Amino acid sequence: MDPIIGIDLGTTNSAVAYLTDNGPEIIPNALGGRLTPSVVGLDENGTVLVGAAAKEFQVVRPDRCTSLFKRLMGSDRTVTLGGKTFTAEDLSGFVLRSLKADAEEYFEQPVTRAVITVPAYFNDQQRKATIAAGRIAGLTVERILNEPTAAAIAYGFQGADENKIVLVFDLGGGTFDVSVVEQFDGTLEVRSSAGETSLGGEDFTRTLAARVLESVGLPFERAEATLPLVVSRVIQQCERAKCQLSRETSTTVKVPDAGGDVAAGKEVTVTREQLQTWVTPILGRIELPIRRVLTDARLTRDKINEIILVGGATRIPLVVQRVRDLFGKEPHGRLNPDEVVALGAAVQAGLVQQNAAVNDMVVTDVSPFTLGVEVSKEYGQEVKSGFFDPIIDRNTVIPVSRVKHYSTMQPNQTTICIKIYQGESRKTQENLLLGEFDVAGIPPGPKGQDVAVRFTYDLNGVLEVEATIVATKKTVSHIIARHAKGLNEAAIRKAVRDMEKLKTHPRDEAKNHYILTRAERLYKELSADLRRHLGALIDGFEAALESREPEAIDRHREVIEEFLAEFDAANDDPTGNSDE
Repeated sequence: MDPIIGIDLGTTNSAVAYLTDNGPEIIPNALGGRLTPSVVGLDENGTVLVGAAAKEFQVVRPDRCTSLFKRLMGSDRTVTLGGKTFTAEDLSGFVLRSLKADAEEYFEQPVTRAVITVPAYFNDQQRKATIAAGRIAGLTVERILNEPTAAAIAYGFQGADENKIVLVFDLGGGTFDVSVVEQFDGTLEVRSSAGETSLGGEDFTRTLAARVLESVGLPFERAEATLPLVVSRVIQQCERAKCQLSRETSTTVKVPDAGGDVAAGKEVTVTREQLQTWVTPILGRIELPIRRVLTDARLTRDKINEIILVGGATRIPLVVQRVRDLFGKEPHGRLNPDEVVALGAAVQAGLVQQNAAVNDMVVTDVSPFTLGVEVSKEYGQEVKSGFFDPIIDRNTVIPVSRVKHYSTMQPNQTTICIKIYQGESRKTQENLLLGEFDVAGIPPGPKGQDVAVRFTYDLNGVLEVEATIVATKKTVSHIIARHAKGLNEAAIRKAVRDMEKLKTHPRDEAKNHYILTRAERLYKELSADLRRHLGALIDGFEAALESREPEAIDRHREVIEEFLAEFDAANDDPTGNSDE
């Protein structure tokens, strides 16, 4: 049977897992790491870099690398690298293709099917963009799964016999989700979900970077535009500092000079107290989704039995303390918060594949948004349009099918336009238009001719709308297509062809390429004497790679790795460090 893998396609890091007889397990990448940074680069030779190598390359060539593109999913925004333009779906496709290659190495056979997770608060277009990214990478996306639901599944797999109400608090690198999940008799029922698609550990890192740059007289926005190399190095330093401040009370951040030379730059001391002061306003944004999710679940905070922490940013002491204060109980993260979503996706993949290990497990999820149509209202003799009428309310258990009846507003009106929206506002202009279609052939007659509109919402969050003229039984169906805005079937095929034209490093060369990229980055940060020494080591390693002699390559790599371990220990993490 062909394996189905579970993928956590994260904002800062991604992971792939599979359900074994002993439970879900993470599949290691080419460097032996359990996480792959969600970073893509294009080097001077036109070769695509993904993961740890791209993350290192981003420090020295920020103009040729990009990250955080998950936040662009489902939009028209593009990214230009080395003169080539990419959509967020393209970039996510590169990451997914890398994870697919890791899985194929693990199984020693082709892998073409996957369950991919998304933030619970991803809208319809963002979910379809994720499906498109999977197809670009050569994967059939069997299921789109909400990230907090995946985390709950991973924990439910570990303790299926318990009955309790759990709040999943998922603060990752770029998104925040919160879900209330009820567990009973081997069933996981998601009762409500809420969140923000642009809130996470990266916001803390960039806030810290902005404060550090301001302390040396460089406003962040201006520095981003005029000194991108300085900003990229400071962000790297601040990511490390943020992690250190989870364990220590103070640390230093090195700010390079205008040329990017760290050795010639300045040092700024940052305390944990300062970081907490700076990020507290950002962290305050978690409270509205928490209130909403409890209200929708019809629960008070004291009814929550357990709080699960998910996402690397939940390692920050201030985050843990805020959750503790909000609920009056100790949150926990027994499973690795960076891996738990991928593990849950693997269990869901097992459910799709009807794996015997999860035969007794039942999982239900909810629609994170309200779905409905635009209607007009009569005010005396005046008709006003632009009002939103819900058909499926947010946090309705899915799959679901609901119907509502509407009527014509004019005598002899033979056509109506069904406009489909997603959102929570009573005015359609503040909601997201998903699509529209005409229903023609309504029999002439007085106003008030009946039209039934049915919404059917599936487990992937994909919507089908059906309108039936009651008098004639004529039905018009409209599927909100399973592709992202601007990515129809032809566009997806073109994206696949374009990806195949781009060069990528062979998987078995990934470690050597990562070591070289990291060494090149460190070279620019060292003093003159150490630079000369490292330069000689790089020359020797490159010569060994040219010779293609395995013994020489291994010997030179070991020497250069020893140097990196001594002088770059703080960044010794090819696995994709957690985003705190």
